[in-house]
Formats: sequence, structure tokens, C-alpha cells
Amino acid sequence: MLISLKNVSKTYMMDKIEIPALKNVNLDINTGDFVCLMGPSGSGKSTMLHVIGCIENQTSGDMIITGENTKTMNDTALSKFRNRHIGFIFQSFNLISVLNVRENVEYPLVIRGGKINRSHVESVIESVGLADYMKHRPDELSGGQRQRVAIARALVTNPDIIIADEPTANLDSKTGGKIIDLLMQLNSDSNTTFIFSTHNESLSKFAKRTIHILDGEIVSA
Repeated sequence: MLISLKNVSKTYMMDKIEIPALKNVNLDINTGDFVCLMGPSGSGKSTMLHVIGCIENQTSGDMIITGENTKTMNDTALSKFRNRHIGFIFQSFNLISVLNVRENVEYPLVIRGGKINRSHVESVIESVGLADYMKHRPDELSGGQRQRVAIARALVTNPDIIIADEPTANLDSKTGGKIIDLLMQLNSDSNTTFIFSTHNESLSKFAKRTIHILDGEIVSA
């Protein structure tokens, strides 16, 4: 078992009022899964991804990833754990505008420290179909190309898990379909576990497994 959530809850405070975002979630995800987290806006999809991605801490419950209980880690340990094991793809791309494609992709390796394997970085960029765009900056790319840069950046650290929060939300349907096809191909080639969220029913059909969430609770998995 790669990921195991046991009675995980997440509560936010707003003006001294508790707002439950996740409610006693129990979930297991295996290595190599291609999982779609499905639900309407406000259902808790993003919160669940942020908790699984160790961006946010759960309020209660336990989460075991690669055999380690994340609840026992402090912020520094969690940051190192994320860099080793988890890659992120955001709907807004989150690219650094002053860096070119290659520099954006290798940035997680810069943060990690040590010598950067330039041939590995370029190989990852080639794998997402951007071999001819390595020196382009984000504002010289289309939306689909920017998302491919974000995918390459997530892949470059060879993570166990890639989390994609609404990865096609800012793309037209044709480009979005190509991005999902690319994620499926990468999942098949590398056996990396992918977890992506969407409220688009047509995209969920590509997943090996779909988890429906509503009001912070899993209603089917």
C-alpha cells in the first residue's frame, strides 16, 4: 500500500467557527494507480489532495505514505518528504515567468541541492513533447504547453506520487484531453501513481479508479 488514510479529518477555523472540509476519510491507494477524485466545487477535493500532498496537515487521523506516518513529521521533515516523494501539477501552472522551460523543470532539483543531471532534465522535457521549446519562457507558450512544462517539473524528481489539482481546468476540451492522455501514458510507462481531481465527468472515465467525494466524505471508491 503506497498511501493509507485512516479516519482523516480536516477542519478550518473561520471567525471562531469550525468549518469541516474532510470528515473521517478512510482511503487506500496502491502503487501505479491512476485515480480520479471526483466531486462538485466545495466538496473537499482540493483539501484532500493538499493533505495527501503534505501541503496541509490533517486535523486528526493518520496518513501513511511509503510506510511513513506524516503526522510525526515537523515542517522541515515534511518539506524534504514532499521533495523526495511527491510531484505537483496545478491548474494555474505556477511556472516562474523569468525562467525558461528547462530552468522551470529543473527548479525542484535546485531546491533539493546537489549536482543537477542536465541530461535527465532534458530527457523529461522530451518525454512531454517539448524538446524544441527548452529555451522558451512561459509567456511564449500555449496553455497546453505550459501544462506540459508543469508535468515535466513534477516528474523530474522521479516521485512516487504525482498530484494534479484540476489539471485541465484552464484548457479547452481538446487540449485537456491531450493532457489526460499524456498523464495516462506517463503512468503506464513509469508506474508512477497519479491522483487528479476534476468536476468534469467526461475526464473521470480515463481513470483506473474514480473516488467520489461530497461534503468532505467519500461516497464511493
